Amino acid sequence: MASTTFRIGGDLGVRRLGFGAMHLPTEAGAGRENSVGVVRRAVELGVTLIDTAYLYGGGANEELIAEALHPYPDALLITTKVGVARSGASDEWRLDGRPAVLRDQVEQALRRLRVERIELLQLHRIDPDTPLADQLGTLADLRTEGKIGRIGLSEVSVAELTQAQEIVDIATVQNRYNVLDREHEPVLAACEAAGIAFLPWRPVAWGKSGAKAEVAAVAAELDTTPTQIALAWLLGHSPVILPIPGTARIDHLEENLAAEGLHLSPAHRDRLDRLTEPT
Repeated sequence: MASTTFRIGGDLGVRRLGFGAMHLPTEAGAGRENSVGVVRRAVELGVTLIDTAYLYGGGANEELIAEALHPYPDALLITTKVGVARSGASDEWRLDGRPAVLRDQVEQALRRLRVERIELLQLHRIDPDTPLADQLGTLADLRTEGKIGRIGLSEVSVAELTQAQEIVDIATVQNRYNVLDREHEPVLAACEAAGIAFLPWRPVAWGKSGAKAEVAAVAAELDTTPTQIALAWLLGHSPVILPIPGTARIDHLEENLAAEGLHLSPAHRDRLDRLTEPT
């Protein structure tokens, strides 16, 4: 039976099946009230890892989480991401890893989340126009100052992860990954070797109709849902995987978290493992 917990950075214990807050509506009204209820229900059900980012509404998502949960339970980890900013006359989002921008975004995240220290701060993307040493050096300085605890990366290659590890300790990697999309399998392997937590975003997205049908067939045989099959596969595929499925519905939240107790037989797992093999 796969462990249901993981120690990020070797010391920060969390439940492996977390919650991604990206899809929560933040506008005032019934949608926001529902979002607050979903986040609170997640914590009631034992979620200890909630993922957000400055990009999600320009900080509005962070403010929503603080409204719903502050003061936070001792065991709860709120992780956020920086390194994307609005820029130019078009006010479009773009990668921005300049030290001053990263520092300001961390300071603003501390204010919005109502904390003095962010235990896990992730670089949303590596900015190709700013030296990586400058980007990670800034985060390392913020860690020395006590404003962040651990540093993570998002959507990186093995080469980028290796380069980053030469600059600073990396606690997490957040890449796109699911049972039907394993482009970043080499990155997952590198994380396993280094004991780095791997947080797959888009953990239950579907691909070609044939593969989707196979997942549905396994779900029918086990009297469960394809979403639960996808999450159970992730939890059993690698001990460093920490899925963060997101939803704005409490029934879907409860469905997602129930996947933790689902057992996939070796035969079922083999069928799912073969879905991305060449045909």
